[in-house]
Amino acid sequence: MDYQTILVEVKNAVGYLTFNRPKSLNSFNVDMHTEVAAVLKQWSSDPAIRCVVISGSGRGFCAGQDLGDRVVDPNAASPDLSYSIQTYYNPLIKTIANMPKPVICAVNGVAAGAGANIALACDLVIAAKSANFVQAFCRLGLVPDSGGTWFLPQLVGPARAMGLSLLGDKLPAQTAKEWGMIWDVAEDNELTDKVTQLAEHLAKQPTFGLSLIKKAIRQSSDNSFEEQLQLEADFQRIAGRSEDYREGVQAFMQKRSANFQGR
Repeated sequence: MDYQTILVEVKNAVGYLTFNRPKSLNSFNVDMHTEVAAVLKQWSSDPAIRCVVISGSGRGFCAGQDLGDRVVDPNAASPDLSYSIQTYYNPLIKTIANMPKPVICAVNGVAAGAGANIALACDLVIAAKSANFVQAFCRLGLVPDSGGTWFLPQLVGPARAMGLSLLGDKLPAQTAKEWGMIWDVAEDNELTDKVTQLAEHLAKQPTFGLSLIKKAIRQSSDNSFEEQLQLEADFQRIAGRSEDYREGVQAFMQKRSANFQGR
């Protein structure tokens, strides 16, 4: 398809989705929401896609909402910002978090506002050394959305989440890694290669089992210890009946590389 706001490529069982509005730091307008949602929905159910990579073009990853796409007329009634959250951002975050295959985010520059929280919704975040994360909502008198008030306390603790949200300071990529907010940092000129290698590695793994790992970890914060133990047992029952598990055991016994199919 001829996309206007994103770049799409599929290679070696990896789907690469790149936000492509570099002049506005890849901020979201309605068209970009529509195109991103369509691609991710298709990839979610496509067995040929074993891993997804989300990145941004130009000098930034994503600056969140394109404020120019929301006309705020001081003489008109106050806008209902919850409409765009419920219609676009919340479904996007849920799609990324619930994707039944690994999702890697490559943060090449600033990730601000909803852009920062879209990154945090991904399973693994690799940021360029020069990148930074900004909870910019407070600068506009707004509340962190797109899962920000959920992801941040889970990842960095309530004190740091509160400071980031109230102050809106830039958090450098290296500090984000040290705080446990992201997985890794790469030299700017090595980011693409590092992410590609990781994505192609994951695409060859038992991705059915990886999807269960994602679900288990995401549900752990809402479960009691006993409930989580039961969930592990339930998921292990499902995983043990998969073709990937059978192939993994056979490959181990036969001392060969496994050929997983994600089933």
